[in-house]
Amino acid sequence: MNPSAETSARAPWRDHWYRVIFESDTRAGRAFDKVLIALIALSVAVALADSVEPLNKRYGAFLNRAEWAFTVLFTLEYFARLVCAKRPAAYAKSFFGVIDVLAILPTWLAIFFPGAHALVDIRVLRLLRVFRIFRLVEFVREYHELWTGLVKSARKIAVFVSFVMLLVVVLGTIMFVVEGKENGFTSIPTSIYWAITTVTTVGFGDITPKTDLGRAIASLIMLLGWGILAVPTGIITTEMAVQRMTVARLLNVCDDCGESDHMEHAKHCHKCGSGLDTPVPRFRKDNVEPS
Repeated sequence: MNPSAETSARAPWRDHWYRVIFESDTRAGRAFDKVLIALIALSVAVALADSVEPLNKRYGAFLNRAEWAFTVLFTLEYFARLVCAKRPAAYAKSFFGVIDVLAILPTWLAIFFPGAHALVDIRVLRLLRVFRIFRLVEFVREYHELWTGLVKSARKIAVFVSFVMLLVVVLGTIMFVVEGKENGFTSIPTSIYWAITTVTTVGFGDITPKTDLGRAIASLIMLLGWGILAVPTGIITTEMAVQRMTVARLLNVCDDCGESDHMEHAKHCHKCGSGLDTPVPRFRKDNVEPS
């Protein structure tokens, strides 16, 4: 079907509620979003309070009714989004669509699997909408840069983690040989566990070396842990810096000569001298459907 024909065939009420639910350009849309954020925050607070035993004993019935009320409201909201969306399947598979489903599933699943109720706190992820609702563009941009940096660094970090795993296996085996079972290193897996807690500088203290050689090796591992922890941070930070420079340069494209190698705040093209006009994308709440 032609997209334009599909759009024109939509009922007017669907377009109206689409603007209220999915967009924040109108007063009604912003009011809807603010109420939604408040309800999400309250539902998370109810879930947290319900996990506190004294509060659960005293207000358990009220908290349970409140949780069900929030779940019903969020379920109706989710189906309203599906009904009003121009492309329901695209919304259902989008990031916020998946989060919306995960936010309501635990309570319904708790009918059959009581333990699933504890997962209701995943609803807090819906508060990510606050970045879009209040047009906190800089926060959205920083979030995008962090996510892109993580994705771009995935292979490097995977190689690094593999190296660290090999390292702790070797170190754990050495400590098993040096310390032995009589000093708490009862097996190689137990020694690897000790090596991991030591390299990560956690140091629970449930297993400690007793020999001088073992303590010397442990000291070396502790110092090594400082450097190991800094490597992933450096990898991700580098990727974020590269991503920021790339995005900043690609945004400022000269309309006259097409040159794109400009810094973020450049006002004139360094090639032809024409003025630069950096486009600001229209901001949509759920980033589901194009304008």
